[in-house]
Amino acid sequence: MSALQQTPPFIDLPEAIGKYKVRARLGDGATSEVFLARDEFRDCDVAIKRVRGGLAPDTPEGHFSGHFFAAEAALVGRLQHPNVVQLLDAVDEAPAPYLVMEYVPGVTLRRFCRADALLSLEQIVEIGFKCAMALGYCWRQGLIHRDVKPANLLAVMHGDDVVDVKISDFGSVLNLESDRTQVFRVGSLAYMSPEQLDGSTLDCRADIYSLAAVLYHLIAGRPPFDAQQQPALMHQIYHGTVAPLTGLREGVTDALDHLVREALSRSPDNRPSSWDEFARALSQLVANREVPRAGLQSVLDSERFNMLRTLEFFKGFGDVELWEVVHRARWKRHAFGDALFRKGDSGNTFHIIAQGAVDVFRDGSRVAQMGTGTSVGEMAYLAPNPELRTHSADVVVSTPATTISFTPETLMQLGLGTRSLFDAAFIRVLVRRLHAAQESLIAVQAAAAA
Repeated sequence: MSALQQTPPFIDLPEAIGKYKVRARLGDGATSEVFLARDEFRDCDVAIKRVRGGLAPDTPEGHFSGHFFAAEAALVGRLQHPNVVQLLDAVDEAPAPYLVMEYVPGVTLRRFCRADALLSLEQIVEIGFKCAMALGYCWRQGLIHRDVKPANLLAVMHGDDVVDVKISDFGSVLNLESDRTQVFRVGSLAYMSPEQLDGSTLDCRADIYSLAAVLYHLIAGRPPFDAQQQPALMHQIYHGTVAPLTGLREGVTDALDHLVREALSRSPDNRPSSWDEFARALSQLVANREVPRAGLQSVLDSERFNMLRTLEFFKGFGDVELWEVVHRARWKRHAFGDALFRKGDSGNTFHIIAQGAVDVFRDGSRVAQMGTGTSVGEMAYLAPNPELRTHSADVVVSTPATTISFTPETLMQLGLGTRSLFDAAFIRVLVRRLHAAQESLIAVQAAAAA
């Protein structure tokens, strides 16, 4: 939850909920209320969603709130993804059980669904890519969200720009691995797939439809289908035709329009078949310049993520670990002739070459060329003593390059699993270099013997 609201003076604010000191009210719903609170143990702010007290279990409100609480409570500690709100704790305390979750300062994407507040197409595609990757992660956990809508997508802001997004509210989730009785035909009608409406068997393509409906709304300033009455809206979803986006907003390319409307196909078989396929198609819109660039940053996060996936160094890294590298690393462009290191320099930065190439010179002679996917300066991380951190060669850019840089200190900020993958990658690098040196020595000895 996000978007801090001023608590009206006539609404009582509890001093604490359980062990959490309440600071403000964030929002209210028909069956729950959300508060900003302080977790002293974790030393961070959290959002607490508390079921409204006094809801009788034999009423529709009480019945559904109980199911929704149980669905989210079952996921506490399970979802670890940078674009999914973390569920930290669940307390089944009568008469008002509550969930404790990560607090995300910002706003929901509802703010950007109005025609007078639309985001750039570049930002919208970037949001779509990150949501697709996150929902793909959830799908691999056996989960179908079933309520993907702007109000459940939290925007992390930097000024007026959306720089990140997090998926929230798993109360409607369909857990394919759960034995618990689950509620069906839930979700928000304007973003609900036809098969979700008629109670058919669902797979990831139901959420793909819903995310496409959100993207359509963000692009056009209106949902793909709209009507005042539910029956009329349901009829449109079953039988209507989605209007082309190219006629609703300037700058929309045929490729962007085709992808979004394909994902909104009435039949699941006509949509992208998987989250990977949908995410890849969204990122290709950026790579192929099918989206007008707004100049928000030189390289989008989606481009960086896909770049990492192509590099040998990051073989074996999962999506979560790659996102951590995207956000923690220092990305830098280098022109021809720039020196990453000079002989005699002492430093603790190492680089992974994402694009381009560098030459290694020892005493004025080129001894090696290193290209995309290789690392240089890793002894700054691996060296057991400061003396080994003094560079013994010049490393100079021979082809304009992009590097991903870390220091031992920034590497320690990564999760333990990600650091272990780095260690394994460095071992592979050292083994390859030792093997190459041995082969070179054998070749020299053979030449001398001849």
